[in-house]
Amino acid sequence: MDHDIELKFQKLKNSLEKDFGPGLDVPALLFLIGVNELGVGYKNFSKQEKTELMHIAICTLLEPYGYYEFEGRDKDSWPHFKINQLIPAIGHQEQQHLMKEAMIEYFIQNDYYTPGNEND
Repeated sequence: MDHDIELKFQKLKNSLEKDFGPGLDVPALLFLIGVNELGVGYKNFSKQEKTELMHIAICTLLEPYGYYEFEGRDKDSWPHFKINQLIPAIGHQEQQHLMKEAMIEYFIQNDYYTPGNEND
């Protein structure tokens, strides 16, 4: 795993934990991204909705890499994506690396995180 990405991810995680509390991990961040992309704010989600929120997050994170394309929202405002290309078969380490790299970019692009301002 790229040591630089892991360091950047830990800094991102530490920064976000100031607002969301300790213990954030990849699944928790996927859930936060999914809720953010849904745009309805906090509410109690069913187990199925939580799974769908994580799927939305994964599609959103992998869209810049060309794997998914945003198609639009349904009548309940849930985002939908289509698959552009299959993700190559990669191991767990590579998956984690890709997701962490994509999360770092997501939070930077959406102005939720600025590298170097972890102490703010």
